[in-house]
Amino acid sequence: MILRETAWRVFAGEMNLSTLERKGDDEKAPTYLITPLGTRLSRVLVAGVLLDKENIGSPEDPLWRARMEDVSGSYFINVGRYQPEAATAMASLETPSFVAVIGKIRTYRPDDTRMYVSIRPERIMKIDAETRQRIVLETAQATWGRLNNVKLALSMPDASIDDLVTKGMTREEAEGVTEAIGFYGTPESTRYLKLIQSSLRMLLPDKEIDLGLPEDVSDMPDEIVIDEKTTAGDVDKEDLVLNMLGELDKDGRGAPMDELIRRAATEGIANTELEEITNSLMDKGLVYEPVLGRLKRI
Repeated sequence: MILRETAWRVFAGEMNLSTLERKGDDEKAPTYLITPLGTRLSRVLVAGVLLDKENIGSPEDPLWRARMEDVSGSYFINVGRYQPEAATAMASLETPSFVAVIGKIRTYRPDDTRMYVSIRPERIMKIDAETRQRIVLETAQATWGRLNNVKLALSMPDASIDDLVTKGMTREEAEGVTEAIGFYGTPESTRYLKLIQSSLRMLLPDKEIDLGLPEDVSDMPDEIVIDEKTTAGDVDKEDLVLNMLGELDKDGRGAPMDELIRRAATEGIANTELEEITNSLMDKGLVYEPVLGRLKRI
């Protein structure tokens, strides 16, 4: 029986920062992409909003390129003839829609300064909002666990892999964290805690709730400072901007940004504040940018 690699839950914001690759020990072993938090990625299970797709091949020999977005950024997806099930599913998917993808990590280096990371799906499927929320929650929990592993390893600078295993990590986790720290150094933990907070708030009906990060959790990194919680005024302005987007989207292609800026100004929302509000709405998965210069409600 052939054992498949674990399909890791990982946000785009962690995956797309990864630049370290390692080949497995066996001749036929996969190449792993090691993230700054020590995840050894070969396969992933991710979920988000499918924003756009394009068949750059032909109807007979399709080659799909697509972009899916979560709370932290974009996943780039490539599907070709060797993934017939995924290619058939991609052809029938509408944009925007909630989708989940199980697939293998692929990397591309056009030069020595940049790595591009994409997913080659084994399966891609339309999902409902409840399933998306469950995957987002699982990914937030996994990210939280990886942060704790990094903190533990940093607190034991001379620890061996076996030492970290005795502290509760799996051997795979211990090896990944050790390699990540050695290559990337100490990660910018603020980035990941903000990401966890944004993902959890997206799941909750009350966006003002205090999640207790990190003040109420003694074993999280001490240096993290989380954004102040959203005020009622902020929520009201977000609702106001959402209503504007609906009113200005007269042709189904999204609201023009120049018209949104003018309308927001009449409501006392300056351009810089509008940018913060629209970024927050995109982080929550409530709006997206179908084309440059337009925003559209989901």
